[in-house]
Amino acid sequence: MKLGPLTRVLRPSPTLAVTMRAKALQKEGRDIIGFGAGEPDFDTPDNIKAAAIRAIREGFTKYTPVGGIDELKDAVIEKLKRDNGLAYKRSEIIVSTGAKHTLFNMAQVLFGPGDEVIIPAPYWVSYPDIVQLADATPVIVDTTEEEGFKLTPATLGKALTARTRALILNSPSNPTGAAYTRKELTALAETLRGTEIIVISDDIYEKVVYDGFVFANMATVSEEMKDKTILVNGLSKSHAMTGWRIGYLCAPQPIVAMMTKLHQFGIMSAPTVSQYAVIEAMRNGDPDIERMRDEYDGRRRYLVEGLRRIGLDCFEPKGAFYVFPCIQSSGLSSEKFCERFLMEEKVAVISGSAFGAGGEGFVRCCYATSMKDIAEALTRMDNFLTNLKKKKARETEA
Repeated sequence: MKLGPLTRVLRPSPTLAVTMRAKALQKEGRDIIGFGAGEPDFDTPDNIKAAAIRAIREGFTKYTPVGGIDELKDAVIEKLKRDNGLAYKRSEIIVSTGAKHTLFNMAQVLFGPGDEVIIPAPYWVSYPDIVQLADATPVIVDTTEEEGFKLTPATLGKALTARTRALILNSPSNPTGAAYTRKELTALAETLRGTEIIVISDDIYEKVVYDGFVFANMATVSEEMKDKTILVNGLSKSHAMTGWRIGYLCAPQPIVAMMTKLHQFGIMSAPTVSQYAVIEAMRNGDPDIERMRDEYDGRRRYLVEGLRRIGLDCFEPKGAFYVFPCIQSSGLSSEKFCERFLMEEKVAVISGSAFGAGGEGFVRCCYATSMKDIAEALTRMDNFLTNLKKKKARETEA
């Protein structure tokens, strides 16, 4: 059977591959600690589940309008005004089956052959593939730990060409936890002044920030940037709703209109019951966000301190629920480190190279897991590094 041209682009997600392997080993009875999947370990709050049950009992189980129900769009509008000081209309909002699906459909509508999309690295693993599946070209711009794993006006300026169509910014970032301040975004916006380049702002970790960090995105910088910015968000990370599959996008009306047309042939509409649950989450979910964020913060501090204590340099994240320690001192490549750490100490982490070539020498550890597992994983990491040093010493003596 002959397959289509998309098969030349499609490849397995590195993060999902590690997660599936860890789960397979667990089914075999192995004592695996999973630091791989970027999924909250908390249950969805009860009031959100109750809203979904209520929607079922009241018969809200049919198709909805393709772009989402008006009540949910209104909840998004309220959220944007309250949290971000931004004004949007219903016609500028579309609801999809998760933020990833939102990004995919957006790329299909916006990009094509010859277009270039700038992606700072380390990046979320799906960005380059989403761009390539739209027949466009991802332009990877490496950032460094010394730069806080963030794009600078200088590095952005060097990457711009006549073909540049868009820039993807994920703040706070998966995998590093780096987050852009309003001042830093303003400087990047100055580099884009006078261009038609679109900024795609992936705000999925907006609510998961620490140390008093004040979240901002490109749309908040100026009215000019708002007109050129597409906001992508959802509730999977902030409200522990990964399986509910709801994301949303805010953009100029022509973009939303074309995405709505695409929805008709792709999904019809996002899950009805989930839409009603998300209304409750957006309007009454802040206390649960605070509770989960406080727990993440304690884990973050404990893990960063623990990694540094056992001798690994570790960037301190300002948001999300990942740390990105440097493992170059181990003498192993990122992939070899992850392979051996899983097989020898039964801990699953993600190779930094999965997030771009600039991630080589790092690994991603997700701390959306229990403090007990984090403590045990640190003990196993210490054992692993100690055994590597002993082996090197024996080889040197020999």
